[in-house]
Amino acid sequence: MDIAFRTRKLEKRLNSAAALRKAYGKRMSEAIMKRLAVLGAARHLALVPTTPPERCHRLKGDRKGQFALDLVQPHRLLFELNHKLLPPTHDGGIDMEQVTAIVIVDVINYH
Repeated sequence: MDIAFRTRKLEKRLNSAAALRKAYGKRMSEAIMKRLAVLGAARHLALVPTTPPERCHRLKGDRKGQFALDLVQPHRLLFELNHKLLPPTHDGGIDMEQVTAIVIVDVINYH
């Protein structure tokens, strides 16, 4: 999976173990590193587990168009698809096997 970041600051923070630990603490930084490793190892989004502990899921409401991975409750790793146009599935959804690029948006508690 091709992973980009919304901002350079976020990229620096999430790609440095020391910066992660400083910003989020030990437990959360370990969860973030694991989720980024899962995303990086997947060829496409369909290979990212939709069951815990990762639980990749599509968001609704004011976060429509975004996806999340579970971290340390209640925090999530938010990301968006980084594609110009993906052909929709027959039911109007997204073919997760076609999603090969994402943009990390934030680490947040949106609840």
